Amino acid sequence: MERRYRLSRSKDFDAVYRQGRSVSTRYLTLHWFPREDDPSGEPRLGLAVPKAVGNAAVRNRLKRQLRETWQGLATDVPVGRDYVLAARSGVAEPADTRGHAWLVEQVTEVLGKVTA
Repeated sequence: MERRYRLSRSKDFDAVYRQGRSVSTRYLTLHWFPREDDPSGEPRLGLAVPKAVGNAAVRNRLKRQLRETWQGLATDVPVGRDYVLAARSGVAEPADTRGHAWLVEQVTEVLGKVTA
C-alpha cells in the first residue's frame, strides 16, 4: 500500500473517530468517515494496534499483515472514505497460528458490515 493512501496524522484519526461510524467483530473494529473534499478518491487506511495486543514486535508484525490484507481487498473497499482499522486484544495469536487466510476472513467480515 502506498503511503499516500495511509492515514498518519493525528488530526485525520480524530476526524474518523469523532465524526465517523464504526462496526466491530470479535477481533477488529473498523471506523470510517466520508471525505467531502475527495468523494471519488482512493480510500485511505489508518491502523490502530494498541499495546494490549502485544509488544512492539507483535504489533508491528500485525500492522504489516493488516496492510497486506487490506491491499488485497482494495477492490472491495468503498472509495471516498477514510478508514481506521483497530485491532482488539486477542487478535495477534490467532493471526499467527491460523495464518493469512484467517486474517483475510476477519477483515472481509468487518468490511462486509460496512457495505451492508
